[in-house]
Amino acid sequence: MLRVAVVGSGPSGCYTAQNLVERHPGVHVDVLDRLPAPFGLVRYGVAPDHEKIKSLQGSLRTVLEHDRVRFLGGVGVGGPDGVPVERLRELYHAVVYCVGAAAGRPLGIPGEELPGSWSASEFVSWYSAHPDAADEGFLRDVRSAVVIGVGNVAVDVTRMLMRGAAELHGTDMPQAALEMLTGGGVGEVLMAGRRGPTQARFTTKELRELGHLPGVGVSVDPAELALDPGFVDLSALPAAQRRNAEVLRDWAATSPPDTERTIRLRFFLRPVEVLETDGRVGGVRFERTEPDGQGGVRGTGVFEDVPAQLVLRSVGYRGMPPEGLPSDPVTGMVPHLAGRVLSDGVPVPGAYVAGWIKRGPTGVIGSNRSCAKETVTSLLADAPALEAREVPQDPLPGLRAAGADPVEWPGWLAIERAEAELGASLGRNPVKLSDWDALWAAARPE
Repeated sequence: MLRVAVVGSGPSGCYTAQNLVERHPGVHVDVLDRLPAPFGLVRYGVAPDHEKIKSLQGSLRTVLEHDRVRFLGGVGVGGPDGVPVERLRELYHAVVYCVGAAAGRPLGIPGEELPGSWSASEFVSWYSAHPDAADEGFLRDVRSAVVIGVGNVAVDVTRMLMRGAAELHGTDMPQAALEMLTGGGVGEVLMAGRRGPTQARFTTKELRELGHLPGVGVSVDPAELALDPGFVDLSALPAAQRRNAEVLRDWAATSPPDTERTIRLRFFLRPVEVLETDGRVGGVRFERTEPDGQGGVRGTGVFEDVPAQLVLRSVGYRGMPPEGLPSDPVTGMVPHLAGRVLSDGVPVPGAYVAGWIKRGPTGVIGSNRSCAKETVTSLLADAPALEAREVPQDPLPGLRAAGADPVEWPGWLAIERAEAELGASLGRNPVKLSDWDALWAAARPE
C-alpha cells in the first residue's frame, strides 16, 4: 500500500489526489490543510460574485469524498506550530506540496508600509473570510482608492470596491465585509499600470464586467491609449490583446455616464512613492512612463500625485513553502525536476511539488490538471523504491503526536451546516465563518 500526503486542498492538491487514486489502485491519500475548511483558492481566493468558478468546489468535493482519500484539516506543516517536514517524511511514503503562492509581492517604494497600504491578496482574503485576515479597517474613511496592477486580481478588487449591496447580498461574503464594502464610502477607484493597455494581463471577460456595474462609470484616457504602439493597428494584435484593446477603445470614445462612482483605468504610470497624510496613506506619486521602443517602458521625469486613502498592490505573488523545503530566495518557488523536489540539484526522496509553488503564479485553475499529472507521473515512477520503506499503517496517531489536531470530513460538514444556519439568520444564502474561533467551534461542537 502506497501512502501519500498531499499538503493543500485547493485545485492543485485535489487534482493531485484524483490523479493518484485513478492511476494507482493501492494508493491511500491524506489531503492535509492548515485550515479546517477545504478547497483552498476556490474558497478563499475566487471573488464571491464569481459563482460559476466557485461552483468548482463540487468537483473538488467529489475527490475529497473518495474512499481512498481522507481530508485532514487544521494540520499545519512546517514552522513553530506545524508538523515538521521531516516528520511527514517518516509518516508517509511520499509527500506532495501544493501550497500555492499566497504572498503578494511588494512594490519596493517609500511609504509602502503606511497604514492603508495593502497587498491585493490581503484584501481578497478579508472579503473571502480567510481566518488570518482580520479587519484592519480597510475601508474606514476611504473615499478614493488606488489599485496598482492591471491583471485579473486587480480587476477583481476594483470590482468588489464598486459593487453594490444588491449584487453582493446573495454571495457567501462575511456580513461585516458586506456591510463595509456596500456602505457607499468609496466613490472612485483608479487602476493603474506602468505599461500600456495592450500589455495588460486581465482577460476581456473580467474587464467587461467593470462596464456593467450598476451606478458606476468607467473612464479611459484616449491619449494614454494613443501612446501604445499596439493601437496603431489593432488587427495585428493577438486575439486576447485585441479584444481588450477594443473594449478600452470603446470606453475612451465615449464620455463616462454621470454617476456617483467612477472607475478610472490609467496606463503608463509607475508608482514611485506612497504619500502620507496624518500618519497613513494619503495618495500615490506616479512617474509618467513611455514606450522605450523595445517592448518595455522608460521614465519621463514627469510626476503626478493621485489622492487616495487606500492603496492595493496587485503586482504578482511570491511562494511561501513550508519551513524545511528548499526554495528560491527571490520567488519562493521550490526547485524541482518534473515535480521532484531538488536540493542542490539532487532529488529529495519522497518529496514532490504541484501547483503554483512548483511552476510559479501562472495559468488558470484548469492548468493545475496537467501540472498535477506530471508530478504524479514522477511519483508513480518512483513508487517501487518509495514503498520499500516502512511507514505507519495509519499516519493519524503520528500527526497527533506531532501536535496536530486534525478536522476530518464530518468536522467540515459541521462547518457547512453552521454557515448555512448563519446565512439563514441573516436572511442570506450560506455565509462563511470568518474567524478561527468560529471555525473550530463549528467543527467540534462537543
